[in-house]
Amino acid sequence: MATLHSSAPSAGQVVIYPARKNVPSHERAVHQALATRIAALHGRQFGGIHEGGQSAANTYYIPTGTIVGVAMAQGIGIRTEDDLFGAVVPHAFIATKAISHPLVRSDAAAPEGWSTAFADAVHDATLRGLTAFTMDDAREAGRQLLAAGAIRIKPVLATGGRGQTVVHTPGELDAALQDLACDELTSCGVVLEENLDQVVTYSVGQVRVAGLVASYWGTQRLTPDNGGEEVYGGSDLYVVRGGFDALLALDLDPPVRKAVEQGRIFDDAASEHYPGLLASRRNYDIAQGIDAQGQPCSGVLEQSWRIGGASGAEVVALESFAADPALNVVQASTVELYGPSQHAPEGACVTFRGEDEDVGFITKFVMAGRYGNT
Repeated sequence: MATLHSSAPSAGQVVIYPARKNVPSHERAVHQALATRIAALHGRQFGGIHEGGQSAANTYYIPTGTIVGVAMAQGIGIRTEDDLFGAVVPHAFIATKAISHPLVRSDAAAPEGWSTAFADAVHDATLRGLTAFTMDDAREAGRQLLAAGAIRIKPVLATGGRGQTVVHTPGELDAALQDLACDELTSCGVVLEENLDQVVTYSVGQVRVAGLVASYWGTQRLTPDNGGEEVYGGSDLYVVRGGFDALLALDLDPPVRKAVEQGRIFDDAASEHYPGLLASRRNYDIAQGIDAQGQPCSGVLEQSWRIGGASGAEVVALESFAADPALNVVQASTVELYGPSQHAPEGACVTFRGEDEDVGFITKFVMAGRYGNT
């Protein structure tokens, strides 16, 4: 039986499942803060970190990353979406941005479980791009895409836009590809995608927790980190009680409606074409901008099926719906600020403030407020 940080109540407990290595301290603090709140939604207690082995019956998991392996998940008691906040996938690459694009050729190298049908199904919901799993295929894909303009090389395991390179020529392409780790390329792939200007990134998602269903659209903001680099600085979400149909029933501006529709297409296709996918937290980044020909473009960049940067806002929205059955729409925000001079405003729920070993001094907080009813 797993050793947990507190005794298990009869209703079962909520535990954090360490599915990622080397999680920064600021993320660990946020995970624990949100786990406590998710436990309250379930009427359970937070039981700390799952430390291996078989768990007590009726355990609810919050994985720090997407769990890879259906049999492994079932072995610890995860059989339905009601058993976790996050996701289970049968193969590691399915949890990455690699699935967003087709291969450069029908006979190109691909890992076990790759779905050509998925790439076809999301063609109109993604940007122009290709995925490769060998260096030769990556070079071929890059040259093919460069014919229409600059492209962005995206390592699939990097997050928050880090590690990406924009290239304009075959020479720049070759130089950038040399920096890729061969083992990561073979197992997870690399994405090569058209580069957009004047980009706005929307978040579209859905969470299902303790009998509650909430769907949302939102925008992300950038902020300078402690080194001056522009990085993810939080999300502002508009959250509706119910599924994507309830979200689309709102009076949405055309760009927002387009983002939501593309997110839903991607979500439906993932469930259809990747059997074994189990996800109670589904988040999609949709970029809208101008392509190399000066035309507006919109498409899903990637999915996140694990607890993430917007999860604080998701959880406080769920809390609002649980507290007020008449409430249908709320606004919720997560904010990340760098440097000790930055402070959370009065009334915010601070999930972390302090020195982090990876990013330096950072303050993270969550806020929510009534937005309206439908």
